[in-house]
Amino acid sequence: MRIVLGGVAVLALALAIGGAGALRAQTGAGAVDARAFGAREDVRQVSISPDGKRLAMVRAAAGAGTALYVADLTGDATPRPILTSSGRPDQLTGCSWSTATRLVCNISTLMTTNGMRLGYSRVLTLNADGSDMKPLSGETRDRIDGFGQFGGGIIDFLADDAAGGDAKGGSVLMTRDYGAQMTTGSITASTASGLGVERVDTTTLRRQQVERPSGRASEYITDGHGTVRIMGITAASDSGMLRGRTTYMYRKAGDRSWQPLSVVNDDGGVSHGFDPYAVDRDANVAYGFDDHGGRQALYRVALDGSLKRELVLDRPDVDVDSLIRIGRQQRVVGASFATDRRERVIFDPALKALAASLGRALPKQPIVSIVDASADEQKLVLFAGSDVDPGSFYLFDRTAKKLSPILSVRPPLGGRTLASVKPISFKAADGTMIPAYLTLPAGSSGKGLPAIVLPHGGPGDRDEWGFDWLPQFFAARGYAVLQPNFRGSTGYGAAWFQKNGFQSWRTAIGDVNDAGRYLVSQGIAAPDKLAIVGWSYGGYAALQSAVLDPALFKAIVAIAPVTDLETLRGEHRNFTNFELVDGFIGHGAHIRDGSPAQNVDRIAAPVLLFHGDLDQNVGIGESRLMASKLRGAGKPVTFVEYKGLTHQLDDSDVRTDMLGKSDAFLRTALHIGG
Repeated sequence: MRIVLGGVAVLALALAIGGAGALRAQTGAGAVDARAFGAREDVRQVSISPDGKRLAMVRAAAGAGTALYVADLTGDATPRPILTSSGRPDQLTGCSWSTATRLVCNISTLMTTNGMRLGYSRVLTLNADGSDMKPLSGETRDRIDGFGQFGGGIIDFLADDAAGGDAKGGSVLMTRDYGAQMTTGSITASTASGLGVERVDTTTLRRQQVERPSGRASEYITDGHGTVRIMGITAASDSGMLRGRTTYMYRKAGDRSWQPLSVVNDDGGVSHGFDPYAVDRDANVAYGFDDHGGRQALYRVALDGSLKRELVLDRPDVDVDSLIRIGRQQRVVGASFATDRRERVIFDPALKALAASLGRALPKQPIVSIVDASADEQKLVLFAGSDVDPGSFYLFDRTAKKLSPILSVRPPLGGRTLASVKPISFKAADGTMIPAYLTLPAGSSGKGLPAIVLPHGGPGDRDEWGFDWLPQFFAARGYAVLQPNFRGSTGYGAAWFQKNGFQSWRTAIGDVNDAGRYLVSQGIAAPDKLAIVGWSYGGYAALQSAVLDPALFKAIVAIAPVTDLETLRGEHRNFTNFELVDGFIGHGAHIRDGSPAQNVDRIAAPVLLFHGDLDQNVGIGESRLMASKLRGAGKPVTFVEYKGLTHQLDDSDVRTDMLGKSDAFLRTALHIGG
């Protein structure tokens, strides 16, 4: 990997993997749209310094690259790049301020170890002008002669009063995966191993152990003020295989001994038991999620020894799934859930009033969230957007009551009229009402259109109302797009999730196909111009839809799809999560019946496949297998491999190419002119 500062290579963890290869230039209809919608988000993250005088912005660079920019708000506020990553395969994944002038950044890469492609991460620290860059991760080894995969993570940014006597502050609490440490002559210096916590000064790199390493620990949660209050212990076999059960322990205030808090069991993708996410020091409680009437709700549990439990927020129709937190101490100020649209419940009275006023100030951007805050919380970084607006970042000065734009997320789409997204529901074959989102081309009649069903990935996921570049591209090209939250989606409770979208594939894919039938029955789609497009599990659903009903969709586009459940299981065989994946996929007749690569004889529509060859989520071998099986059966298939890219195909040129090829393929298959 190559991390570049001012044009000089300063850190190398692995060799860069080559580019995606020559991409044919897009010409003809759709080229402009493909370029505009294929461009990645220009701004990926914004962080404000504790004193509110500087902004750090992680932004897209050329191709798959990412760059860190810093803007000085007290002078020339022009953002200046200080750090870049190529994205092939190294990634700059996020940066935050540890002091008014110093940053902490996370980087990741891929390396091949013992024949397996593994992800590696490290944390580094540098000054706001890009100088004095140092690795913040402590030395870590997973065995006597190899580097550990994970370089730890920041779990607390300490204020000056919690910085261990460092007058300048800038210390952090970060996890460290201790392995067998080395000395000269390969003599083991320490046999302590497992996950621990250190206090690290981000300028001097002075380190102090806060929590001794424990081979059982998998997670630590602080109170936001420098004290570890909760530890998660994940059950594993003697061979290291994860068991899907995490036991949480807590400490009473001022006490170092551990007390039992809760046990969380993962039952095939559905969790049971109080799962803590945050600690409120002043209230002396832990906030977390647990089951309530078959759906996830927010609770808080007292950490004073009583374990008194209080239901904070629940819904009868959907899961409460997110905390709203603010400031460097990440204090909990609310929670959110998604019905037709995401709704936010603010507990803090002052912030509740602020949220209302911001809603009035940004009436055309109703999706508003607080991204970061200065130490005194008087300067806030906000994001605001909508279904027809990809969004922008803003700086809000609470003292001056001034709202200033920072940057737009997707400048190439500026000035375009985008398609509105309408929440709807349709009836499945068994009478169940399925929630979905319908996007119609701007200015269209909404009738007799070429149409696409676009099932989401996961299967443990759901679609939400807002801007989404993929359906918006197809709407710009004249297609109606329907995104169903089929049974097997998360967010609607355990009964809706069923046994997950693989074991309950007939129900999930049945709902997806009923989405296509709905488009035809309502006259939205012309019957001979109905297609299906999907990514990841959505790609699996696109392919498997034709196994269930070969005549429904006239064209199939599958991006990074699962194609064979036994192959998917095998991809995890040498990893510690194998038993969890094995249980999630299950055993039985559905393994063959629910694998599109094993049922290509039923697929009648032409198929277009895309896959990155560094995909760790779904191996590229699945698309290669699918293409081979289709060709062997004499079925029409086109397979496009992208070199040096992972599951998300996070490269503007590649996404542009993929959109252009998809549009051309669909227009040919559906006999659409233009």
